[in-house]
Amino acid sequence: MRRYLYVSLVAAFAVIALKLGAWRLTGSVGFLSDALESLVNVVAAGFALLMVAIAGRPPDADHPYGHTKAEYFSSALEGLLIGFAALGIAAEAVHRLLAPHGVRAVPAGVALSVLASLINAGVARWMLSGAHRLRSIVLEADARHLLADVWTSAGVIVGVSLVPLTGWLWLDPVVGMVVAVHIVGEAWRLVARSVDGLMDRSLPASDIAEVDHVLQGFRSDDVRFDHVRTRRAGTRRFVSLHMHMPAHWSLGRAAHCRLRVERALTEHIAGLVATIEMLPQGEESLLDGGRPDKPGPPADCG
Repeated sequence: MRRYLYVSLVAAFAVIALKLGAWRLTGSVGFLSDALESLVNVVAAGFALLMVAIAGRPPDADHPYGHTKAEYFSSALEGLLIGFAALGIAAEAVHRLLAPHGVRAVPAGVALSVLASLINAGVARWMLSGAHRLRSIVLEADARHLLADVWTSAGVIVGVSLVPLTGWLWLDPVVGMVVAVHIVGEAWRLVARSVDGLMDRSLPASDIAEVDHVLQGFRSDDVRFDHVRTRRAGTRRFVSLHMHMPAHWSLGRAAHCRLRVERALTEHIAGLVATIEMLPQGEESLLDGGRPDKPGPPADCG
């Protein structure tokens, strides 16, 4: 994952240099807004590297489930940063709308912006493939931001190119304001997704279906499953469930059966951690509706 983020960081520096060059050549607020959004990519990629390093730490006494949720802070910060960038873009656009002036050297500025967009598009597609393979919200957030940046740049290029053709000086700041609104929407989606992740959202429907498919292979008159719960934390997936077996089975036989189920689940779903509670048929834990006053078979618990 760090390899993707290092490439993203290097690309971000190259892209912002090109876009700042386009702004300096043309004096266009549209190109300025595009450059400010790309500036966020530099900060976000650097912070993402830090969060990935934290998320990669092994579980410890204070964090027995690991540190993978740190990834959500990265995408949340990226959303907040581009939100602030949108406010700056909107303020400059309003100022330019009240005091409009023309743009210059448009062909050279457009050429630099197109080159920057091609770099962003190539890196974004590469990162999306990595995000899908690694199941990483950090890579996905960064990649989708880059793709949004590409579409933003396309709109800016068209808008700025029309200014000298039409003589509409107001078009340049209006393009900047449209970019600001678009960025706000992207920021909201990133922050909302990060908060959703921190709230222990269940696994995607495809993963839940895979869990059910695996369990179906072990269901029988003797074995049944219930109280299946899933959650995700960064790149890791968690499932907990109850596995009911006949009370007369030996502990060794029950444990062997449970181990087979756990192995099948973790082999079918990458990054899955399975917690399986063994219970005799007809019994439930107190947490899931069992009755504390219900008599059970005598046992010596030490």
